[in-house]
Amino acid sequence: MNDLPCLRRAALRALCECDPAEKSLQATALHEGFDRFHLDPALRLDEPAEGTLPGRPPLPRLVEPRQVPMRSPFTPEGRAALLHAVAHIEFNAINLALDAVWRFADMPPAFYSDWIRVAAEEAMHFGLVREHLRSLGRDYGDFEAHDGLWLMTQRTAADVLARMALVPRTLEARGLDAAPPMQEKFRRAGDARAVDILDVILRDEVGHVAVGNRWYRWACAQRGLDPIAHYPLLTAQYKAPRLRPPFNYAARLAAEFTQAELLALEQQA
Repeated sequence: MNDLPCLRRAALRALCECDPAEKSLQATALHEGFDRFHLDPALRLDEPAEGTLPGRPPLPRLVEPRQVPMRSPFTPEGRAALLHAVAHIEFNAINLALDAVWRFADMPPAFYSDWIRVAAEEAMHFGLVREHLRSLGRDYGDFEAHDGLWLMTQRTAADVLARMALVPRTLEARGLDAAPPMQEKFRRAGDARAVDILDVILRDEVGHVAVGNRWYRWACAQRGLDPIAHYPLLTAQYKAPRLRPPFNYAARLAAEFTQAELLALEQQA
């Protein structure tokens, strides 16, 4: 009997944690202490009670995406709101990484170590953005937000191939395209700290999208599927948001999209 704590159970506990700071600490501890946990890929864990996942604070209030107002970064309130949107994305990204660890059984050990690392890096991103938000006199929860990233995480809960295709390499990959224009807005607004934080996020998100690409291709190979041909079938089946060019080609290539994949994505968009 292995007396080390179970990594995947610990990831589920962190996912259920409601306090963002505590969740971040637990995600970081899982990564830093990875070797001090027992990894049991075959373990089947029961889904927690409905409404438990993900653990989150009472605020922000979640609304439909179209109900989240567009804000100008050229006012203090608008700049804080834009940073809040980034913080919300990073908080949800912690959750989706932890969810991949506990939910998907029978994956290679590298799958779990990859997603634990992603969870820790997303926690670091959330902390950077929240700290800057607080320096502006606001905090996470002060503005409304939408739940698009987690909704797709829920839709793909039964299939690791769909999850890898439609969360990291679709929704998170959109962040690779959005980051440079957002940085330019903050630069024009005179917020150098926000620009620097987005540099860190963009650098790491390239790696996170690459993780999604690698495990999507691995799952396709296991099932004898062509990754390029199968992707539009998944986007239709799961009603994934339509891609919106222009793409950040340099970042997407660094994130292990192939030229053929990018051409197919352009045609699909």
